[in-house]
Amino acid sequence: LYRTPLNGRNFEYYGEDPFLGSRIAVGFVTGVQRQGVSATIKHYLGNQSEFARNTTDSRIDERTLREMYLPIFEAAVKEAGVGAVMSSYNLTNGEHMSANRRLADVLKQEWGFPGVLMSDWGAVHSTLGAANGGTDLEMPGPQYFNRDSLLPLVQQGRVSPATIDDKVRRLLRNIVRFGWMDRPQLDPSIPRHSQTGRQAALEGAREAMVLLKNDGNLLPLNRQRVRTVAVIGPNAFPAVPLGSGSATIPTYHTVSFLEGLSNYLGTAAVVHHARGIPSLNTVAATTRFSTAATGGRPGLTAEVFDGHDLSGTPASTRVDWTLRLGAPLDISFLASGEPIDFSLFGGPPRLVGTRWTGYYTPESAGTFDIVVQQGGFSEAGYRLYVDDKLIADRWSRMQAIVEATGVPMEQRPHKVVLEYHSAGGFGSPFVRMGIVRQGNWVDSAAVALAARADVVVLAVGFDPQTEGEGWDRTFGLPPGQNELVSRIAAANRNTIVAVTSGGAVDMTPWLDRVPAVLEAWYPGQEGGTALAEILFGDVNPSGHLPVTFERRLEDNPAYASWFEVPGTNRIEYREGLFVGYRGFERNGTKPLFAFGHGLSYTTFRYADLAVAPVAGTAGGGARWEVSFNVTNAGARPGAAVPQVYLANPRASVPRPPKELKGFAKITLPPGETRRVTVPLDGRSLAYYDVNGKQWRAEAGTYDVLVGSSSADITLSSTLTLARAATVK
Repeated sequence: LYRTPLNGRNFEYYGEDPFLGSRIAVGFVTGVQRQGVSATIKHYLGNQSEFARNTTDSRIDERTLREMYLPIFEAAVKEAGVGAVMSSYNLTNGEHMSANRRLADVLKQEWGFPGVLMSDWGAVHSTLGAANGGTDLEMPGPQYFNRDSLLPLVQQGRVSPATIDDKVRRLLRNIVRFGWMDRPQLDPSIPRHSQTGRQAALEGAREAMVLLKNDGNLLPLNRQRVRTVAVIGPNAFPAVPLGSGSATIPTYHTVSFLEGLSNYLGTAAVVHHARGIPSLNTVAATTRFSTAATGGRPGLTAEVFDGHDLSGTPASTRVDWTLRLGAPLDISFLASGEPIDFSLFGGPPRLVGTRWTGYYTPESAGTFDIVVQQGGFSEAGYRLYVDDKLIADRWSRMQAIVEATGVPMEQRPHKVVLEYHSAGGFGSPFVRMGIVRQGNWVDSAAVALAARADVVVLAVGFDPQTEGEGWDRTFGLPPGQNELVSRIAAANRNTIVAVTSGGAVDMTPWLDRVPAVLEAWYPGQEGGTALAEILFGDVNPSGHLPVTFERRLEDNPAYASWFEVPGTNRIEYREGLFVGYRGFERNGTKPLFAFGHGLSYTTFRYADLAVAPVAGTAGGGARWEVSFNVTNAGARPGAAVPQVYLANPRASVPRPPKELKGFAKITLPPGETRRVTVPLDGRSLAYYDVNGKQWRAEAGTYDVLVGSSSADITLSSTLTLARAATVK
């Protein structure tokens, strides 16, 4: 479940609402397992951030667990029959999830999960704890689950033979269920490069993109009138199909936004391209340091220490021309089909600590962005000093993978020191540092190009080097991009911003300056084609936000409890049930874009709402049908996504102002009206009764609300439950 936009793996998550996430999970698992493959849902449980993911303890109260963080897993188990579940790296309520017997019992005993509970890679910390805590399979290999470690525990009576038997049965059960012994697991009849697969990827990208803003109906563009298009920005080319980490899927070819627009327009228009701002590698490579304030050599003095605390005498000293150590981690080889060298997961053989000292002399006084970029899965951190003053301390917390710190500088040499450490783990140490004067990020040639074009498509956002596994990210766009949007928008009033990200980003610095914004997410291998089709109207956008987009990060309900309680490893989920739109509405905070928001090139109207009980159902098994008309009142075909919310303002326990309990997607030609029916059941009304350890639906009247987003409710009615009921 998505909790804030900072999580580096949000692009793998299914949104901030448990009902929505459940529907996506059930569909995904069902589709995968129809192919004779076991799906594995992850990460179970309380993994809402990447910083210090191996040591933080997610403290979540029981009701919040049951109503917010468990339902997606519950639906995948009970409805889709998922074959495997992967536990997370973190602790939850005091126990590592690989040894959390209580939550393993929820999965296996309460829900009747018959499949395999596996660890995340390297997430087992104790043979005894994991064996008795519910883990069936240690990944990626038997560091703890091996004969030498397990047999003595069985002989001592600390792990029962029945426990081992249960693990073996679960593994064998999946082997039989999915027919793995009945056929070769590599099927050569399935083409790896498939036109059917390309079409599926294209359709997914078309349906996922969300049109957030379209002032003056700038979109769709008129192909007959557009003669020059400038595709500008760091995400224009090459393509950015995914964030980084274990979700990486290599492709034969990925269509970038630049290529998609150029292919679409052909010779009918001229498509120009400019990156607009330098890459972070270029920033680091072109930042000039000296080893002394005067008379020094070019570069920085690097002192390398045997330990990560940089104490004692350096083991070695060298001069580095620039501050660029290692390279960004790329684990696409894991999905290549080639044999995996598991020794890579050991990382560097010892702790690494380095102190770089250099002198930077600006050409003129001003405020400068000092950019530090890290990466990899190893525990790492840094401290940044300017003129012996600490300006950024990231020593003990793997926070944002890239950060820029603004520092005023005079026209004189400034001493810059970066202290860096990296522990053993997967991947080699990686860090970069560079300096850019604020106001000097943008290439003037890109601005001139934008000024001459009929339309600008400005591709900004994140990529595998700025958003991905092992790290969290900033709410703001990566360094230099806000400046790029402002400069390009000032040069061309027909600027369309396409954002690549796994969640919300801070758009307030420039949103009022651009007429159109499209959230592209990470659009996969056919993203460029889908973007071109949407911008020119061949495809009517139908995506709706699965998360709330904040105006300010401070508006997020979990903002105050994102990091650990000082002096502890505990992350306390103090917002409780009020995640995302639930918290925004309870707090009376208006978001930038509401949960469920998504514009279309046509207009839809909802009318004639009726709520009727299903005959023959009552009590905990009661069901209702919510029916209403949807009309395409515009001039284009399009797909509406009406959303059904329930509210119980008279509840005896705290309840969110409204909760999503149903939705539909319906494609209509212009002028057509169709009746839509959305089912509700007792669970739709229920809350989790902690004392009674059961789901309960209170007697009374519930508000039924229908709209196009959580903030745009156009129809309302009620339903009544005559008597309180226990619900499964």
